[in-house]
Amino acid sequence: MVLTHVQELDDAAAASAVVFASRYVQEPLPRYELGEKSISKDAAYQIIHDELLLDSSPRLNLASFVTTWMEPECDRLMLEAINKNYADMDEYPVTTELQNRCVNIIARLFNAPLSAGETAVGVGTVGSSEAIMLAGLAFKRRWQNRRKAAGKPHDKPNIVTGANVQVCWEKFARYFEVELKEVKLREGCYVMDPDEAVRMVDENTICVAAILGSTLTGEFEDAKRLNDLLAVKNRRTGWDTPIHVDAASGGFIAPFLYPELEWDFRLPLVKSINVSGHKYGLVYAGVGWVVWRSKEDLPDELIFHINYLGADQPTFTLNFSKGSSQIIAQYYQFLRLGFEGYRNVMENCMESARTLRDGLERTGRFTVISKDQGVPLVAFTFKGRDTSLAFRLSAALRRFGWIVPAYTMPANLEHMAVLRVVVREDFGRTMAERFLNNLGMAMEELDDEAKGGVVPRMRFTIELGPPARGSGEEATARVVKRESVVAVHRSVSLAGGKTKGVC
Repeated sequence: MVLTHVQELDDAAAASAVVFASRYVQEPLPRYELGEKSISKDAAYQIIHDELLLDSSPRLNLASFVTTWMEPECDRLMLEAINKNYADMDEYPVTTELQNRCVNIIARLFNAPLSAGETAVGVGTVGSSEAIMLAGLAFKRRWQNRRKAAGKPHDKPNIVTGANVQVCWEKFARYFEVELKEVKLREGCYVMDPDEAVRMVDENTICVAAILGSTLTGEFEDAKRLNDLLAVKNRRTGWDTPIHVDAASGGFIAPFLYPELEWDFRLPLVKSINVSGHKYGLVYAGVGWVVWRSKEDLPDELIFHINYLGADQPTFTLNFSKGSSQIIAQYYQFLRLGFEGYRNVMENCMESARTLRDGLERTGRFTVISKDQGVPLVAFTFKGRDTSLAFRLSAALRRFGWIVPAYTMPANLEHMAVLRVVVREDFGRTMAERFLNNLGMAMEELDDEAKGGVVPRMRFTIELGPPARGSGEEATARVVKRESVVAVHRSVSLAGGKTKGVC
């Protein structure tokens, strides 16, 4: 006979077993210093989980290029590898091998001039920012070595880019003391003009950066024309100015949708390319790649060799320890999707972008400034000169859960306020149509506000202070700001004849 023993709990233990019946729900917990005592694991989880509920939904974040959905099988692989430190290559040789396979797949996808069996030169990074730093350092060191060998000054390197580059290029220039020479944008041309870029090149230029997928509009810059113009200038001057292609967003789009477009190692002056695995490489945030045309383009003195983790290990990264999960996830996607799968995903993304573009143009209120060829996104402006409308629409869409960025363009085009919707793999036609519906509702609210259909309201900013002496536990309050604001108020018809006030 089997007896079941039931452990009896006293009243306090029974209450604490239920998180919401425990003291942790009411007692203040330290936020900016370590607590004196431990709390239960259930309470710790629930407290953090509940706070995170106030974050926006990643799927509705249309500001980000970063992947927000992967297959459950890949999620499982990532969890299985979450405790592996990628830096321990000798301990995790299979993980290292998977990274090497990814580098070779990417290099060949970008048409690196590799013979059969030849190993590609590249490395996995935590994102394109680190990849760009590494590529920039290689260009700087090669330029310095050439200048030293020729007995010329080597203390004033510069790099030529468009004003539309991502902020990581500015970081590279500032952190590693390289002058950033930016080609200004102009009305109707929101990417770097290759003619102007080549005119800005001088003997101190370590490279020209071309962007395959501008952050601002998704447009591909003309790397082919840049290569041809720069080759002519190199021959005329005797310089050897190379090109780096920042393909963070477009590197996993162009090979599948525009295979005839020449932007990669088919162009002789392209010496290195970076790409974000966590964007259209379809992996969660935390992985990027940089590949070089050949070993000669990566100076040996930048590669470190360590042996204190077991065997001799070459390393060329800005950080050291990092997780292995994203590397493994990238290989999963390559293995799972193949060329066909990636092409299908990108075609679907472009179709959703076309749905958005058509819907926006039908309103007659917007001018779409993004191109048909490029990253699957839609960048658009309001017709007219009221730049505040873009920011007000962005705020209005948040009430439906959508995160749509509004921003002003760089120097020369500061008068333009742009909204941008990035289409990712998990943003299909149904979501695109729902977004357009919500956008229409938001526009109606903005129109009502413009017509004066608003309810006046006062907003007070109050500063709380410690309790006054002799007042017990009452905190002191002082009004530090008083302002008039307005809130849109409309009646929205619901089923059953009920109405709901929307503010």
